[in-house]
Amino acid sequence: MSKAFATLRMTQARFSDVFGFSLDAIKHWEGGRRTPEAPARTLLTVIDKNPAAVLTALQPAAFAAAAGSSRVHTVRYKTIKKKTRRSGHYVARASQHGDRSHR
Repeated sequence: MSKAFATLRMTQARFSDVFGFSLDAIKHWEGGRRTPEAPARTLLTVIDKNPAAVLTALQPAAFAAAAGSSRVHTVRYKTIKKKTRRSGHYVARASQHGDRSHR
């Protein structure tokens, strides 16, 4: 873990903000009191090998956090099930909260 912080020139706090880990978890991993579970180990491996790929996948939140922005805009989506006229089947569509266009 220390290698990842050094390579990315990030503090533990910044690393937790950017990549979505809790600061306590990072401190426990660094201190050897806990080991990351399998999904976290996988993400940490990818961060170690290709941090840009993870930052790209986590846009825009990760880039805003990496840039030191205090405001991160997130968009929430809800699933709308709508019955089609022709087949009568339900189709799931994503829509931003408050968006009435049902894209």
